[in-house]
Amino acid sequence: MINLKSPANRWAWVEIDQAALRHNVREFRAIIPRGVKMMCVVKADAYGHGAVACSKVMLSAGADQLAVATVDEGVRLREAGIEAPILILSEPPVTSVETLVEHDLMPSVYSEEFALIYGEAAAAADKVGRYHLAINTGMNRIGVLPREVVEFRRAIDFHRGLECAGTFTHFATADEIGGWDFELALNRFVTAVDALREAGIDPGIVHCDNTPGTILHPEARMDMCRVGIGLYGLHPADVTIPKIDLRPVMSVRARVTHTVYPEVGDGVSYGLTYRVPKRNVQIATVPIGYADGLSRNLSNQMEVLVGGARCRQVGRICMDQFMFAVDVNTNRAFHPTHPVEFGDVVTVIGWDGDQLITADDHARLRDTINYEVTCDFGLRLEKVYV
Repeated sequence: MINLKSPANRWAWVEIDQAALRHNVREFRAIIPRGVKMMCVVKADAYGHGAVACSKVMLSAGADQLAVATVDEGVRLREAGIEAPILILSEPPVTSVETLVEHDLMPSVYSEEFALIYGEAAAAADKVGRYHLAINTGMNRIGVLPREVVEFRRAIDFHRGLECAGTFTHFATADEIGGWDFELALNRFVTAVDALREAGIDPGIVHCDNTPGTILHPEARMDMCRVGIGLYGLHPADVTIPKIDLRPVMSVRARVTHTVYPEVGDGVSYGLTYRVPKRNVQIATVPIGYADGLSRNLSNQMEVLVGGARCRQVGRICMDQFMFAVDVNTNRAFHPTHPVEFGDVVTVIGWDGDQLITADDHARLRDTINYEVTCDFGLRLEKVYV
């Protein structure tokens, strides 16, 4: 259903379906075994969906913990009154330790220097600095090598200001079934955790399954699952589509701000890369551009939905606007004299009638992934929660 209440200051917005978000959280909660915790990833402003609002919906629907990418993202959640455990998914700079302690944020840890400085800051505040130990099982992005985890923990565990609340890794190929690389990474992680326990060291909450892992690899759910992109109704891979019912949470909409009937042969937008081919072609302008996340690479390639009908975007996408064409001679969805009018709602992503344009559609045209599409749209457009 299209939201007809647009923002007052600009006729362009991102629409967030809270019911769909709640549904997706519960779908994941249903496949995660009882007793296994669920960590919801809300980094990058919840993949463009709005971290504060989405976090509150997720926690009310069954989430246990949250994860973000940066300290500032965690602080914003705390300032919004969110009290659930929050993990920073990488090790921040040492200059952030006082902020971490003040706001009770758990960093990922994989260097002794950071761990000890963090512990000192926590002890100075008469607190205990909780953290999660990151293990590098083959992605080679962050983490302690499996063969070094016991030595690493022994080097920092003496500090009274530190407490290991969890141990985790991240898989590079969890979206594959029966993949050798995934099995190798999982084996490395299990071996490292076992080594900690055999040495009498508590690993805390053990977690490794991400969104595709949670769906495809139940053997790796362990103490907690970290779910990200799937919460927003987007699949991490085609192979997960038949295995869980997810509903897209984000729609991108705007209103028509201008219409014109150019002369035959007239061009549209910078460089005049599209020229009007015949009479009675209407050009309509929409106030969304590449500064809002609509990639300039989509110019003359994408479609939009208006009144339940598909229309072709034409001309180069501008920083703040784009144009689309309506051929009143052939498109029967529109009246010949007034096919599109000022103020009509245009759907860039989402449903309109029985027609749908998805983030995956945009991703295919851009040669990227749906994650990037929604993150981009969350940069500047106002969010309307329905």
